[in-house]
Amino acid sequence: MLPADMVGGVSATRAANLEASGEALDAFVKRVDNVLKTLEGSAGNPAKVEAQKIRPTSLTSGAADIFPEAHGLYHQYTRVHDELTKLSRNLHLQIEAIGIAVQGAHVGFDNLEEEQRQRFWAIQAQIGKGQDAADGKQRTGTGTKTEA
Repeated sequence: MLPADMVGGVSATRAANLEASGEALDAFVKRVDNVLKTLEGSAGNPAKVEAQKIRPTSLTSGAADIFPEAHGLYHQYTRVHDELTKLSRNLHLQIEAIGIAVQGAHVGFDNLEEEQRQRFWAIQAQIGKGQDAADGKQRTGTGTKTEA
């Protein structure tokens, strides 16, 4: 038997503590916005990371069989650079989505401006598409993965 002050398996006191106040959500949104602003001005900005490419001729001007190590280094650098670019872009998108989600938690997702709701879902789709391409798997509507 549940104690009288329990609601849905959680005491009323604990349930009240779980509710997020409007002030706490506003403060969190400001923190997320500040992180996003800092990222945009840093070397981790997706555009800045993308711009840090090198050309194959930066390491060697000969054929691959003349200096194969240089070509191997170039290919590894390019692979790592591409992954860092994707990670930076996804981090940027995730932070933006968190900001929208927190605002939605504060005012209700249906009360957000239509543009914000559309942007949130566009971000989710873009991130999902990138993850699907990266791991070669398809996602179902249940959040589980199945092999392609």
